[in-house]
Amino acid sequence: MEKKCYFINGGEHKVAKNIAIKVARAEKDMTQKVLAEAVGVSRQTINAIEKGEYNPTIKLCCKICRVLDKRLDDL
Repeated sequence: MEKKCYFINGGEHKVAKNIAIKVARAEKDMTQKVLAEAVGVSRQTINAIEKGEYNPTIKLCCKICRVLDKRLDDL
């Protein structure tokens, strides 16, 4: 079953991509693989998070924030 989210205009769309993590990762000149190794997950997991196909645990979110020097609110 495809995940969906609803926007104010009433339109139905796929879950939004997590552009903030991708941007933060790019700012640190990190590949998905390097970020994945730093937080202890696979590159495919980071890819799925960035594509909005996987909702990480709060523990994983905190690890990603530490590595990217960001706050949860930033990502």
